[in-house]
Amino acid sequence: MEKHAATSDRLERLRTDGGHVASTNQPSLPIVHRRLANPAPLGLLSFATGIFLISILGVNARGITTPNVLVGVLMFFGGVCQFISGIMEFVAGNTFGATVFPSYAAFNFSYAMIFIPGTGIIASYTDTASGQLRPEFGQALAMFCWAWFILTVIFTVAAMRSSWVLFLTLFFLDVELLLLAAGYMANSSATLVAANSVGFIVGFFACE
Repeated sequence: MEKHAATSDRLERLRTDGGHVASTNQPSLPIVHRRLANPAPLGLLSFATGIFLISILGVNARGITTPNVLVGVLMFFGGVCQFISGIMEFVAGNTFGATVFPSYAAFNFSYAMIFIPGTGIIASYTDTASGQLRPEFGQALAMFCWAWFILTVIFTVAAMRSSWVLFLTLFFLDVELLLLAAGYMANSSATLVAANSVGFIVGFFACE
């Protein structure tokens, strides 16, 4: 009897590949050990940081009118780190995360590229005689925002089955992109300030 009890105790204390004690309380549920860390916090924080920086510079906080300081953050934290998060979500089998994180990593990369002189993007919209940006630049930015607005609406619809925090994050991002597109098309500084103000709400919900 003692030998049988010892054997039963030893069987009940079998360990999983990850080193955890195997539980027999619910034998019908498989025991899954996560081998990789959860990539969502890194993806959400890098997303929130990029949106916050774009927004705070968009409202000309502290009198800052040259937004080039955001290039490094958008390229490395908002871009590289968020892309890595998307790849890890792909490995984990999360289709939504594997789609959303790399998409907004691409947004950060593409937005940062606008302000890198070597790309010649801003230079191509600058009037050589006056040195001022042509109105065409604002319309081009509006088209840029419209494209990301449409994509974000798709993500928002898909997030309706997810958590309400994620849904609200994408919903307010829709509002921000819509206002940005309208502001650039109408050349309305007030609308652009309102859009970037909504960006603070987006960053807040992304950190929740």
